[in-house]
Amino acid sequence: MRTLLVLARISNLPTVWSNCLAAWLLCGDGSWGRFGLLCLGATLLYTGGMFLNDAVDERFDRRYRPERPIPSGRISSRTVWILSCCLLITGWGTFALLGGAPAIIAAILLITIALYDVVHKRTALAPLLMAACRFLLYVLAASVLNREGSPAVLWWGGALAAYIVGLSYLARGESTGGSATRWPTLLLFAPALVALIQRSAQPWNQWLALLAQIAWTFWCLAGRKPRGLASVPQGIAGLLAGIALVDLTAASCCGMPVVFLALFVLAILLQRIAPAT
Repeated sequence: MRTLLVLARISNLPTVWSNCLAAWLLCGDGSWGRFGLLCLGATLLYTGGMFLNDAVDERFDRRYRPERPIPSGRISSRTVWILSCCLLITGWGTFALLGGAPAIIAAILLITIALYDVVHKRTALAPLLMAACRFLLYVLAASVLNREGSPAVLWWGGALAAYIVGLSYLARGESTGGSATRWPTLLLFAPALVALIQRSAQPWNQWLALLAQIAWTFWCLAGRKPRGLASVPQGIAGLLAGIALVDLTAASCCGMPVVFLALFVLAILLQRIAPAT
């Protein structure tokens, strides 16, 4: 079971759910039964994508990351390929049940996930594909409510995509010993820019959420932890959990702040079970 949790990067699943919830709330009311199917489909696509990532990276991992599940012999490559295909197909099928638009957008998302997994070790543009996956998840959630063209969803989906681009380039720098002061750092503050442009009807909610997101981002970039805070993640792991705070900022005028904070905390706790990267 631990092997499957590691393969699925389970600590990132709470941020997938927070993406779905933020886009859902930005689009207004809808059937919570359909929301449940949205979260199920998103979970299946994300998990299938993570399995596919390890299957495709087998040769690389055998050379550079022998502790990963496949090269360490904890699970066979064939099993991972089969699980990946089953999860991705079932995930797409879940969205097909929700209508034509969700089926089409889910298909585009599935293709983008597969393309990222295949080329991410071969091109410096891979972070753009990862960002596109999160953006498409916002649009996919909105399409379940027939609101895929919602300006708020497009604005905040774009802000999240910029955040993911910044995070992904920093992750590449971290893995190669690069500095965290490069230009991608600025993209982590894209949500602040969108918050200024998209001022909500209850601005104090948004400002509190935005301050929390900015403070967490600075904490993750700080590098050194004060004594007594050794268990609080920093770096890329912390920024990945911080996706839930970006979603909180996006949907701050729509309520449910406690849910987003709970998903943020859950992401951090799950990082103790399975690494976020």
